Amino acid sequence: MNNNLVLLCGKSATGKSASLQMLKNPEGVMYLNCENNKKLPFKSKFKEFTITDPTDVPDAIDSVKGDKKIHTIVVDSLTYLMDMYESTKVLTSTNTMKAWGSYAQFLKNMMSQSVGNSDKNIIFIAHTSDIFNESEMVNETMVKVKGSLMNTGIESYFSTVIASKKLGNKRLEDYKSPLLTYNEEETELEFKYVFQTRLTKDTVNERIRSPMRMWNTQETYIDNDLQSILDRLHEYYDE
Repeated sequence: MNNNLVLLCGKSATGKSASLQMLKNPEGVMYLNCENNKKLPFKSKFKEFTITDPTDVPDAIDSVKGDKKIHTIVVDSLTYLMDMYESTKVLTSTNTMKAWGSYAQFLKNMMSQSVGNSDKNIIFIAHTSDIFNESEMVNETMVKVKGSLMNTGIESYFSTVIASKKLGNKRLEDYKSPLLTYNEEETELEFKYVFQTRLTKDTVNERIRSPMRMWNTQETYIDNDLQSILDRLHEYYDE
């Protein structure tokens, strides 16, 4: 089981990819680009690979097990990875019913085997959508997938699910911690890109989660820095 596993999810333009720029020892980061070779919003020293076949992702994770030069793997994004599987493996199949079963099995195998057996920090980035839950009669914010995976949700494979948000500074006034800081530009523009680590009464229909007592109430919103998430995971599980 890999304790150092994170799902970072959020809507477009909420600072998901930008939050990678503070990762320590960037030369030791393997970045798996599933988004048609879309460029990162900063100059990186990551070891970058463009993914054109979905099976390349679990293969890449397996390939660096035990490699001390790599400490972190980033998959950007899980949403595009599953879309890629659909377009290259499902829609081209002569037996689509069987192919949709393979779609779900692909994720299950990757998470239980390649990710579960990895000795690296692994960060998956994903896009969220607002989807109406007919049985509960509410809108839910989740990572959209297809087939049987929609019933359980991609988030069910993760103990730590962090949401990226773009919020006005006034929304953040009640939260004070060393992990929430403001630079000159954020103060001037009166908004900030943040991570949400815990549910609030206004976000109960989102799928944010973390291990119990990993974050306190004042740390509900923190700077959008993925290194701080990894640091807290290491601190939590090392204890």
